[in-house]
Amino acid sequence: MNMKVLNTAVVDEKSHAFLQETMWGPNAIRQSEELVSYFTITEEMRILDLGCGPGLSSLYLAQEYGAEVFATDLMIEPAENYERFQSLGVADKVVPLILDATQPLPFAKGYFDVIFSVGAYNMFGDNEEMLPKLASFVKKGGYIAVSFPGLKYEFGDNVPPEMQPFWDVPDVAKYVRGIEWWKDLWSKARGIEIVNISEQACHKKAWQDYLNTLDPQNKEEKWDLEMMTAEAGQYFNTIQLIAKVV
Repeated sequence: MNMKVLNTAVVDEKSHAFLQETMWGPNAIRQSEELVSYFTITEEMRILDLGCGPGLSSLYLAQEYGAEVFATDLMIEPAENYERFQSLGVADKVVPLILDATQPLPFAKGYFDVIFSVGAYNMFGDNEEMLPKLASFVKKGGYIAVSFPGLKYEFGDNVPPEMQPFWDVPDVAKYVRGIEWWKDLWSKARGIEIVNISEQACHKKAWQDYLNTLDPQNKEEKWDLEMMTAEAGQYFNTIQLIAKVV
């Protein structure tokens, strides 16, 4: 399959089936493209992709740039991702692993040129310790680049009525934070230079790509559809944070 297809709306039955299987959230290909526009990736680089899920971001990095990618996630079997990487001809470039980012990482210090994460960093990086920890595994001059769902502003105790049913779900308020909250958190880290903190321009399209793959008859998928209908473009964004290790 030509991965370029994944940057656009579903164009055929084969692409639709692939996306239904692998798109666990807003289109990781679009998010990856936007992150990478802020620095250079070459085929000589080694990248740690944290929370890759079914591996769309890892596939993009390997196929588009020829980089060596360690595709890590806690919720998917490496064998499943390896089979997918084989079928798309990048198994020699992508190493699938189970990894918990909150635990000690089994890599040498300064081992990676880039640490990358799409759609997952907010689940484990909402503390002052994580960014310096990750930076220690990146070569000087390398980058940490992440993106994930967020808010245009913090709700605090003033959750909009239409969003209240979704905020009643455990941990939603913990993991979906405002962009200013993330700016404040990353500004505290030493050993890095902030390159960019902003709302991703691809937010609307990335979400729509994902919603196009959902089945309203599926209870879990219906929840996302109902949430985005209630939100109606008023509150959510996709936040990206990019830092250079110095």
